[in-house]
Order: sequence, then structure tokens, then C-alpha cells
Amino acid sequence: MLLSIIIPIYNEEKNIALLYNRLTTALQPINAHLELIFINDGSSDNSISLIKELSQKDPAVKYIDFSRNFGHQIAVTAGIDFAQGDALVIIDADLQDPPEVIVDLFKKFEQGYSVVYAKRALRKGENALKLLTAKVFYQILSKITSVNIPVDTGDFRIIDRKVVEVLKKMPEQNKFLRGQIAWVGFKQTYVEYEREERYAGKTGYTYKKMIKFALDGITSFSDLPLKIATLTGFGVSGIAFILMLYTLYSRFFSHNYVPGWPSLMITILFIGGIQLIGIGIIGEYIGRISSNTRNRPLYVINESNIKEKEEISIL
Repeated sequence: MLLSIIIPIYNEEKNIALLYNRLTTALQPINAHLELIFINDGSSDNSISLIKELSQKDPAVKYIDFSRNFGHQIAVTAGIDFAQGDALVIIDADLQDPPEVIVDLFKKFEQGYSVVYAKRALRKGENALKLLTAKVFYQILSKITSVNIPVDTGDFRIIDRKVVEVLKKMPEQNKFLRGQIAWVGFKQTYVEYEREERYAGKTGYTYKKMIKFALDGITSFSDLPLKIATLTGFGVSGIAFILMLYTLYSRFFSHNYVPGWPSLMITILFIGGIQLIGIGIIGEYIGRISSNTRNRPLYVINESNIKEKEEISIL
């Protein structure tokens, strides 16, 4: 069989050589032909040059060079689009996900599972804030979505070709691949591992990108925020109606009121704030609908050595 390894790259020049060596060494026990697909996601360092050097020495090394930075999930999607393997492995280039774990994933895969994902038993080198926000995000996501998205997992996993074919029919712009793979179904399981510290370089996932990624996950697999906005609107309207009755009672019956603007301003600001929150939530969903209706390519390829590609821009 052919096993495709999908590796998104963004400014990873210090990790590429070691990653390649560890991958080729670790995967020797696996009885499969290999293709290593590096997707250069608009790196500003020397990453693409190093990948090209590897491709000249090893024909199993393939590369896709984007015209600019399109994002991690889009880079993985491009690898999925071009991979020819009977099974695909998704792994990042920072060596936090040890390539040696792929052997364990493959053993589980051979038992008849369509998806085997790597579950983090321990996350080394990550600060308390990162761990806390990740834990809160996954707990919220697991509670508000109808899809059983595994907790404490990333994109590090092996997937069968039949899962790949379904993913290629899901062209939404705001990708959340771990959720899409969970949605596909089939027989899935996991292997636990200890996530290592980043070997070199800086992570491309800033807090801004993490927030966007979290919003993509929530809005792609749950309409609960819209329901919350609706219920909050009804709740605030109820409170406002009670305050209105109290105001009328104080004015015409008890005559116990103090004329002035404090209560009026508090009410206006409270209701206005709730309205803005509701509009913002609705806007997030509408923005994603707009992105998909434009039907722009997910990515644009500058250069690639994959002969099977049919066009430069892939929808």
C-alpha cells in the first residue's frame, strides 16, 4: 500500500532536516511505500529551498508551494487533495508530535479502523494559559455540538482513503478538519501519546489565530450561539417589560419615584449591549456564509513537483 504523510510548513527551516530523518527512520518498520508531502504555507524563511533539496535526493518527497499564507487547515486540505495514498497521516513539522507514534497509529489502523487519532496524555512545554484555554475550548465544543469531536486531540492522525474522498466533497472555506473527520463517521479510535516541546522556531498559532480557529470550530458544528442570542433576547425583553410595569406602577399609583436618567441609561445600555452581542453572533455566521458563496479557490499554488496535479488553483 501507499502511505501519504501530509506535513504543513510555515517557517520551519530549523526543523525540516530532523523531521525528515526521524520520519524515514521511524517508518522503516511499516510495510508500505511512502510519499512525504510538504505544503509550504507562505513561509518567509528558507523552508521551501530545504524541501526542494530533499526532493532532489529522495523521489518520495513531494512539495506544494503556496503563493502566500493561507493557513494551517488549508495547507492540510491541499495535502489531502493531492495525496495518492491508500491511507494518509497528518503531522505538524514542529516535532511536538513524535513521528515514532505513527507506527502505533498504523498498527491500530491495520486492525480495521478508518480513523486513528493521537490523543494527548501529556502536553510538555505549554504554559498554563494555553492549557487552560485549550481545555475550556474542547469542553465547550463537546457540549454544544452534536458531533462527537475527540477531546485533547489535534490533527495528528491516520485516515483511510474512503474518509479522504468524503473530505474532498466538503469545500467549506472555514476548515475545522478534526470536526469534519469526526462528522464523517466510520470506525474510529485513538492512541495516547506524550506531546513534546517544540524543537525549534516559534509557533505560527498566535492567540488571534487560535480564537479564529475556535470560532470556526463552533460555528461549523453548532448553532447554539444563535439559540443563545434568541433566548437572551426573549429574557431581556421580559426584564424590560417588568421594569416598564414597575415604572408605570411607581408613576401612577405609589407616586414613589425619583425623576432622572440613571435607571433609563442603565436599561438602554443593557438592552443595547445584548443587541450588539446578538448582532455580532449572527454576523459571524453570515460572514461564513458569504465566504462560501464567493466560491473562491481555497488556495493558490505557486509551484509543485506533484505530476498528478491538473490545475494551479484548486477549489
